[in-house]
Amino acid sequence: MDGGLNRRSFLAATGATALAGCLGGPGAEAATSTPTAGSDGTIEAPTESSRGGPPTAGAPLPLPFDPADLRDRAVSGGPAKDGIPAIDDPSFVSADEVGDALDPGDPVFGLATDAGVKAYPQNILVWHEICNDTIGETPVSVTYCPLTGTAMGFRRGTTTFGVSGRLVNNNLIMYDRATETWWPQILATAIPGPWNEAPDTRSLQEFRLVWTTWKRWRSAHPGTQVLSRDTGFAKNYDRDPYGAFNPRSGYYAPEAVPIFPSLSDDDRRPPKHVVIAGRTTDGAVAFDKAALRDATLLEGHLAETPVVAVYDDTLDTGYVYRNPEAVSIEPRDGRFVASDGESYPPDGLPLERILAFDAMWFAWSGFYPGTTLHA
Repeated sequence: MDGGLNRRSFLAATGATALAGCLGGPGAEAATSTPTAGSDGTIEAPTESSRGGPPTAGAPLPLPFDPADLRDRAVSGGPAKDGIPAIDDPSFVSADEVGDALDPGDPVFGLATDAGVKAYPQNILVWHEICNDTIGETPVSVTYCPLTGTAMGFRRGTTTFGVSGRLVNNNLIMYDRATETWWPQILATAIPGPWNEAPDTRSLQEFRLVWTTWKRWRSAHPGTQVLSRDTGFAKNYDRDPYGAFNPRSGYYAPEAVPIFPSLSDDDRRPPKHVVIAGRTTDGAVAFDKAALRDATLLEGHLAETPVVAVYDDTLDTGYVYRNPEAVSIEPRDGRFVASDGESYPPDGLPLERILAFDAMWFAWSGFYPGTTLHA
């Protein structure tokens, strides 16, 4: 596909309805927030921004490019600001109420906390990209960029996020409605935009969403709540405007090329190949998801620090841990035995977990050209 196409022309070429026409204006939500436990992909205690925007992380993530350069590389995705309408008043149904709205192999983005278990179907979020929700009493935003295959969660404090209508490296640029600051989703870090100059580097507080299938999530969490199609918008949630994941076709096909110019010329993997990737203030690392699925455990390095990735067969996902002491980890019957002789689940190794998530290779390598790839 010609990299000069925009989303409007791509959707027209595929016979899909344009992602435009918000049926309701954006709204800000005032809510209180309470701390919840966790530091490795779970929702953390709030650290409110003095600007009234979303809570920010204690240490900002490094930007791979100058912030002003990222602003200059941003392009219009076709729909205007809020033309892709975020869900600001989500409702949920039980797993039993989903019926035939989801096939077993359809992707969902799962979140399991002490405050509740929820699944956000890809076939809903592809039309909205952002769901401003509340987990327990904690305001959050669940976000999905269909062009980069990234589902990510952020604390939002007393504001909400909207879709700016702009993209960088094909990735969704969110904006928060309190300060109008631009936040590229994968970078999770503020860059200058037309409504706010973002004079300093600030990164959002993130939490892990699990990209899995409806069958796997429901089996693991039968009491899950599921984002309802009753969103207040007239969208055809039975059709993905970009193609399909079950099986992969259209834009999501492994051989398909990005719609917009990519920052990556890294051909170590095909553009749409999926990696499980993470970044810290020290650098970036990626594990080939298919290779991790086959091997169950892969070792590597993030900068100078040894890391290990383990596969979770229950949810078809992976977790990445720092392993500076080179602790021995051995897979055994879906669990992992450490050098202490104890057996641990994939998401509970006695190591520091790095927040990592699924991403298309072209998007990850474009933002983090120095990333280490392990397979």
